[in-house]
Amino acid sequence: MIGRLKDWARVIKRDAHAIYLAARDPRTPWYAKALALAVAGYALSPIDLIPDFIPVLGYLDDLIILPLGIVAVVKLIPPEVMAEHRAATTLAAERPVSRTAVAAIFFLWAAGIMLAAWLGYRHFAG
Repeated sequence: MIGRLKDWARVIKRDAHAIYLAARDPRTPWYAKALALAVAGYALSPIDLIPDFIPVLGYLDDLIILPLGIVAVVKLIPPEVMAEHRAATTLAAERPVSRTAVAAIFFLWAAGIMLAAWLGYRHFAG
């Protein structure tokens, strides 16, 4: 049971990335792009149908609405376009991750935060 849920979650994650790629494809119909934008907007919006601070129900709406939205968008995208972008997503997931790039980005963010803190300290304390 848990194995099936993990597989389903992987498929949803892959399809979410494939939808992002398909939304930029000119062969994708405008209404599929509009629904993809609405699903992404709902996922990123701080406003939910049921607020997240309500125990169980707060996260349950996200667990139901977002996968259903992703499935609906996949159904609206032409199968050949979706298959092409699923393959591209699978290849992108297999690419190695550069730990050097991760470290460089981390240090850039840390330096930026320290610079902002120092400038804020100089501005407000001095």
